[in-house]
Amino acid sequence: MPRLRRMSGSEAIAALRRFGFEMVSQRGSHAKLVRITEAGERQVVTVPTHSELDTGTARALFRQAARFIPADELRPYFYAD
Repeated sequence: MPRLRRMSGSEAIAALRRFGFEMVSQRGSHAKLVRITEAGERQVVTVPTHSELDTGTARALFRQAARFIPADELRPYFYAD
């Protein structure tokens, strides 16, 4: 079973940017990333910018992003083999 990677908030943001998300604002230690689909749908993901994300936070972030990005494409960035 693949293990969740230990990652920082900036690594998570970099992974989501590969899928077209742009950081539009930051308040405190949380960054808001947005992507607009071709159909005009606004997709928002909030990422804590901590130096190391807790495993539960990283898992929740994966689930949140998987609503918009196919999990198979997203998995290599969040899970180690």
